[in-house]
Amino acid sequence: MSTLRRGASTEGGEAQIPTGIPTFPNYRRRMASIRQRERGIWEVRVFLGRDGNGRSTSVSRTVRGGRRDAERVAAELCLKPAKPEARQTIADLLNLWQEAKGDSWAHYTRRDVASRAELIRADRIAGVPVARLDVVEVDLWLARLRRAGVGDGSIRNQLQTLRSSLAQAVRWGWIVQNPAVMASSGRSKSAARGAMSVEDVKAVIAAAAVVHDMAPVALRLAAVTGARRGELAALRWAEFDGPVLTIDSGIVSVKTASGRGERTLHDAPTKTGDRRVVALDDVTLGMLDQRRTSREHVFPWLFSESSGPPGPDRISWWWKRSRELSRIDKRWRLHDLRHWAATNALGQGYDLATVSGRLGHADAATTLRVYAHAIGTRDVELGASLGGLLDEPS
Repeated sequence: MSTLRRGASTEGGEAQIPTGIPTFPNYRRRMASIRQRERGIWEVRVFLGRDGNGRSTSVSRTVRGGRRDAERVAAELCLKPAKPEARQTIADLLNLWQEAKGDSWAHYTRRDVASRAELIRADRIAGVPVARLDVVEVDLWLARLRRAGVGDGSIRNQLQTLRSSLAQAVRWGWIVQNPAVMASSGRSKSAARGAMSVEDVKAVIAAAAVVHDMAPVALRLAAVTGARRGELAALRWAEFDGPVLTIDSGIVSVKTASGRGERTLHDAPTKTGDRRVVALDDVTLGMLDQRRTSREHVFPWLFSESSGPPGPDRISWWWKRSRELSRIDKRWRLHDLRHWAATNALGQGYDLATVSGRLGHADAATTLRVYAHAIGTRDVELGASLGGLLDEPS
């Protein structure tokens, strides 16, 4: 069996590595090229032969490290027999990945992955064969999204979905490395979103009384508990026990397989799968008590008009109509009531663990990352307080 022979190369140049493995079946003669793109970054490309239409096919990988690392990857690609599965496109991979893993995902995950995969399929990257995808293709795709005005959050979510599907391709043996790992979604420069004012929150809750009898309750609960939209939709009267509320599920709207845009509602575990108990204030409890007598024995769900759960879009519509009537800034979303709760709780000095538990975050690190600005505001007061101690007369 022949061995790899190092070809001559220069900085930024290309070395041809001929390989031949005549003693094993199912292997074909291949040629690998190694090119140093910049210091510590190498591009390895292996010619796989020609497809059914006579077109040249190849696979490339970006390798970080030294030349020996690049040669090792080249050897792996040369010695590994070509698999017909690796000629399938990114769109094919997304479909197979969802089919293989979907049953093990929570409803929230299945819904989000399906939505993001659909966005990826809308771009020409979906037609690229998995074996030919490289970091350049991924970076160009991300650039197209940014030029199209796609938001930072959506770009990050789509990139994460592509990364996860390609990680599955690595596990299946389709490819050696995940080219999306080294791509960066980037982040546009924009001012911090900030939080709603207390006056805005009061105004939108007051306006909600005109929209529906239960609309003020939904919006006030969103503000005082920090509950997500799906969690609000999943609330039942039985989950209120005196001054406390148990939040352990959320309503998820999932597309059916009919392809006609139909959806079904699922009462699924919360986004993090945790169960949390939150305390309520007297005014919120009073609003609930006023409505409990007339509704509890008829509708088990707080915000439904039937025996089944309400769709989350129902609460979103209440919010949009109330926002319009209150004439607060149209940029505020229903989710901003959750941000208002977190920002004000941290700004008033409540500890990170308590706020994280009330919001239902997986851990306090998530709360710290999202609401660092609120902690920074409180830090200004702390700095003034510490300085004041030094300025006091002895």
